[in-house]
Amino acid sequence: MNRMVESIRSKGFIAGIALLFILITLAFLLPLALNLDPFVKNGPSFASPCKEYPLGTNSLGQDCFARLVYGLRASIIVGFAAALLATVLGTAIGITGGFLGGIFDSLCTTVTNLLIVVPQLIILILISNTITNSSLSLLVLFIGLSSWVWVARALRAQTASLRLRDHVSLARLNGFGTVSLLLKQILPYVASYVFMAFIMQIGSAIFSEAALSMLGLGPRGSEVVSLGSILDEARLNEAFESGYWWVFLPPTLVITLCMFSLYSINTSLESVFNPRTQRNR
Repeated sequence: MNRMVESIRSKGFIAGIALLFILITLAFLLPLALNLDPFVKNGPSFASPCKEYPLGTNSLGQDCFARLVYGLRASIIVGFAAALLATVLGTAIGITGGFLGGIFDSLCTTVTNLLIVVPQLIILILISNTITNSSLSLLVLFIGLSSWVWVARALRAQTASLRLRDHVSLARLNGFGTVSLLLKQILPYVASYVFMAFIMQIGSAIFSEAALSMLGLGPRGSEVVSLGSILDEARLNEAFESGYWWVFLPPTLVITLCMFSLYSINTSLESVFNPRTQRNR
């Protein structure tokens, strides 16, 4: 408990939580306060930052600041939704396979090992190329279904050792079923890792969305905006070559800040929950 309090009070954890809170507040509350519209075309093309347009405009004369805020909102939603899907799926497969063993465990392990061999981004690119009309919802599904393997593999190993513990054997003798054993005797012992995995999955999903969209494989359309799609528009309109930094630099910085905040939170929590980290201290 003392170590947990120490971790929560650490500068890394406080900085990560504060930065994440600021980003979420900007994404979800600022549009309500300022009545921003990321799709209206009411300015000159590639206008440099000024009083009217704090971050300038893009090739269509749309406010880059408004698009940045709405793009951040979309990327955060994609990150949390895809991370939730991947964490739930990976946890269910990992603890079930590790607890039951036998054929089911062997099958899960084989599938997991096969998917780990192929990089996630390659899988996402192949899937995205087969879909003609992508959307943020499909992107959440693709990212979530392609990123659960690491969670499942780690939890499978932990569960395989936990199932031999005395408290699990005692619960089994008292008539606990498989589901009850998993939920009451296994899951509480791996909950800390599940939470850390969820945090890291958020960052991974945000990065994956940005990478796919920048490659032109994300959702497109006049009514779609995310951090990745903003970078894709900058690439297509040659903003990089033309030096229109206000189009591509702010979303790149925001993605970096998202990753940094989540990494800081996870690193601080790992010092509490990871036994290896504790032994090395």
